[in-house]
Amino acid sequence: MTVAAVILGGVGIFLVGMILLTEGLKAAAGDSLRAGLQRFARTPARGVASGTFITALVQSSSATTLTTIGFVSAGLLTFPQALGVIFGANLGTTSTGWIVSVLGLRVSVGAMALPVVGIGALLRLLGSGRWAHAGMALVGFGLIFVGIDTLQEGMEGLAERIDPATFPGATLAGRIVLLGIGFAMTVVMQSSSAAVATTLTALHAGTIGLEQAAILVVGQNLGTTVKAALASIGGSVSVKRTAAAHILFNVITAILGLLLLPLLLRASLAVTGPDDPAITIALFHSIFNVLGVVVLFPFIVPFAGWVERWLPEKELRLTRYLDTALIELPSVAVEASRRAGIAISRELFQQAAPILRGDPKAAVEPGLLEGAGEGVIRLRAFLSGVRTPAGEEEQFARHLSVLHAADHLDRLRRALEEPVPIDPRWGAKVAKILEEWAEGANPDEGVAPPEEPLRKRAAKLAEVRKRRRARILEKGVYKEMDPVRLRREVDGLLRLDRIGYHAFRAAHHLQLAGPDTETPMAQFEEPTDPSNYPEPGAPLEDEPATTA
Repeated sequence: MTVAAVILGGVGIFLVGMILLTEGLKAAAGDSLRAGLQRFARTPARGVASGTFITALVQSSSATTLTTIGFVSAGLLTFPQALGVIFGANLGTTSTGWIVSVLGLRVSVGAMALPVVGIGALLRLLGSGRWAHAGMALVGFGLIFVGIDTLQEGMEGLAERIDPATFPGATLAGRIVLLGIGFAMTVVMQSSSAAVATTLTALHAGTIGLEQAAILVVGQNLGTTVKAALASIGGSVSVKRTAAAHILFNVITAILGLLLLPLLLRASLAVTGPDDPAITIALFHSIFNVLGVVVLFPFIVPFAGWVERWLPEKELRLTRYLDTALIELPSVAVEASRRAGIAISRELFQQAAPILRGDPKAAVEPGLLEGAGEGVIRLRAFLSGVRTPAGEEEQFARHLSVLHAADHLDRLRRALEEPVPIDPRWGAKVAKILEEWAEGANPDEGVAPPEEPLRKRAAKLAEVRKRRRARILEKGVYKEMDPVRLRREVDGLLRLDRIGYHAFRAAHHLQLAGPDTETPMAQFEEPTDPSNYPEPGAPLEDEPATTA
């Protein structure tokens, strides 16, 4: 077997190991990974710590960065909070260098890793749920060391054929070439961790020199920006902002690493000594990333403000949380959909108030509900692409609840667009409750007010509709009311009943889908008739006097 084939195989095994480890840990953690990141990234400083820890855990800065982009797009994290996580992700990715240099190269663990792969495979095949995912992660962990072992074998053969002196030297042109090679390695391998592991293995085998390895690592660190840039294409403004911040941070960090290269290398050598160059480069990799955080962290808020001014918000405000990049993160996508539903509900409820009070301008103004209507269309289209994994019952319930809310919002919009007049005496009471709900709603915080006032009003509307409809029909029989007026009043009662019903059900499901709400499936049984409300016999002490 040729040296190139061995090296290529080693890189491939390492990459497969990284993918299995990352995906296995993410699946095993389930929604707790999302909840943990959201909870512990409340401030930029905590964001740095959580970004570092999670990246070191899942061994993928790209996974952390792309997840963070999704959180910002969904409104689960603010942009400054996301910057802290991104800074931490760059620190966390340096952990791979330490794993490779301390364990992979100093101790021959390739053979010992094979039983780990076997145990993980058995867990994956025989286990279920999180145990199966943990088994897949264990297989990935073992394959990482098998890949490092294979890489070592290939690099030792390559070292006999290549003189490090033939690589670009310490000139400006030579450094640019090495930087480009490192960048290209990350792009081709789609993993800076694999690129760094290859560099450290080559350095350990004597294929390249210390300074050459350092410049390659800087280029590989810079190469992580490609995935974020690709994720921003066609994405929302939030996605573009987060990707831009990630790119700028890595560019600034790379510039610092190159400008201070001799100083940082000497500092690393002073700590590690000259006998283990791989650990020296691992330390160098950590130091220049820490330096980037130290330089930029004090300016994180103005830095975020500058990026926000550079990329202003242009999205439809009601659906700014919905981004196709979130489709790959079902739990985040459902929460983003819920927040969009809260924003659309707030808009519809506010626009409904003057209609219900009988404002003639509101009743005839064309296009009044176009924004909310477009929002509902986009919300339903977005939800149609979300796929909740099998077995995630709680997540399935939340997903179903948001779908119910979207359906009721669409029906509410259509009821509001009907030209049938409504008795303003009853309409004003509904309008007041809708406005109170809208005032308490906060889509940015994911707050959907309790639906209890709407539920009570909907129950009374149902009872009023039944009683008054019977009275009106009786007057029609006795010729006390002309047929045109009779039809108008009955239709007005039915329209008001529909508005109250769909507003209540939308608010109910938006609250039910909240992350802190238990959502048993029994609560999703929809009434088959609009009159089938909770407490249908609610008292009617506040019913307006009739004038018919």
